[in-house]
Amino acid sequence: MKREKVDWLSNNPFYTKRFAYYVGRKCRGMTVTDVAKELKLDWDTVKALDKEYMKKQLCRNPVAAPRVIGIDEVSLRKGHTYRIVASDLERRRPIWFGGEDRSEDSLDMFYQWLGEKKAKKIRLAVMDMWKAFEKSTKKNILHAAILYDKFHVMRHLGEALDKTRKMEYARLSGKDRSYIKGQKYTLLSNRENLTLDGRKALKKLLIANKRLNTAYLLKESFGQLWSYQTEGWAQRFFDNWKKSLKWQRLKPFEKFAGMIERHWDGIATYSRPENKVSLGFVEGLNNKIRVIQRRAYGLRDEEYLRLKILTCMLPEI
Repeated sequence: MKREKVDWLSNNPFYTKRFAYYVGRKCRGMTVTDVAKELKLDWDTVKALDKEYMKKQLCRNPVAAPRVIGIDEVSLRKGHTYRIVASDLERRRPIWFGGEDRSEDSLDMFYQWLGEKKAKKIRLAVMDMWKAFEKSTKKNILHAAILYDKFHVMRHLGEALDKTRKMEYARLSGKDRSYIKGQKYTLLSNRENLTLDGRKALKKLLIANKRLNTAYLLKESFGQLWSYQTEGWAQRFFDNWKKSLKWQRLKPFEKFAGMIERHWDGIATYSRPENKVSLGFVEGLNNKIRVIQRRAYGLRDEEYLRLKILTCMLPEI
């Protein structure tokens, strides 16, 4: 007994490939449940057709040897369950999803999957300041430079500002405390993202509290570090910024400055002209992954999540 292979049929013989691809395109912007309801199909059928579509996308877009990679972790669920996502920052696409956690051994799995030949072509690895990522990268691609992601660094600075806000709230009482209450996100948001009322509240807060005003200005000015073209000018800027902390009694900012000093080599890497890569892609990909997880109310099928992440930046079929 033999069954003839028909090119235009999908893996599910009840549907054509053209229909499977139609379902896959629908699933890029809709939930599986909504697509199933619209097309009057079973939920499992829609998911299977979507998987077939995404596998075809990956076949049509093989992974080329990357020169600049981005490394970040994704939280699958509560309880510190992580997977690692590696991206090709020049081609602007995720290329690997896997590992068992965010350990050194898990990132080693990526370099083993990539292969020695392709790994040799990597010249820059962008990551956060997680020690395990740095150890694995230095072990597997010793020739590549390491760059710490600006958004992760600024997140640490935002946390220092929030700790300062909490300390001021605990220190003050009465009317002085009322200016700080409920203003966490007003203080931590970028000024251009605030509404008119938010800007008024921020101005009122900064006038009322001198220490928070100083901390806010320090936080806003620190972003200038990534605009310098040479490491010497970047170092001079940071030294001056650190000196301005003297006598300010801002302990969280002093700890932050110490952290920057310990990781200076990975931050100063960006000041070299050849390393001026788009750092916003990693943050944008993280937001996209969160949208995928939220839209699916937490994907329990890890293989399905892997396919969703790896194809989210690929062109439609």
